[in-house]
Amino acid sequence: MQNCEFVTFITILACSFANGKTTEELSLFSSFFTQFGDTLAALATLSSNNC
Repeated sequence: MQNCEFVTFITILACSFANGKTTEELSLFSSFFTQFGDTLAALATLSSNNC
């Protein structure tokens, strides 16, 4: 999958997921996925440094 296709896919997925959710729910999910992504990035960094 090309970079632009991936970005488009994520955007469509987010819009579909957000449909029908309250602002509070979206805020909670946003925080969750931000933390999730940050943790995965940290684990990938540690793994690449053989820690």
